[in-house]
Amino acid sequence: MIFKAVRDGAPYPDHHTTLKAWAEIPPRPIRLADLITTKRELALDKLLAEDSTFYGDLFPHVVEYKGALYLEDGLHRALRAALQQRNQIHARVLVVEG
Repeated sequence: MIFKAVRDGAPYPDHHTTLKAWAEIPPRPIRLADLITTKRELALDKLLAEDSTFYGDLFPHVVEYKGALYLEDGLHRALRAALQQRNQIHARVLVVEG
């Protein structure tokens, strides 16, 4: 399996983090096998688009909550990395206290 688990929704409280605040978090390497997704479905056109990050952050957004890492945004980037035989991605990690 690529990810630790696949969920439909986030178990953590809404953190109200703005895109500007996310951009201030330095990216760090995260193993795909340590991530829990918060989306069960993916739009294939986003996965295959060459410019899929044109309007968004270059790095996926991960929320660390109660010791677990939840992939909040960037599922298509993580899957693309897996398809390229990579086992980790660089992501911005926001720690949410629980």
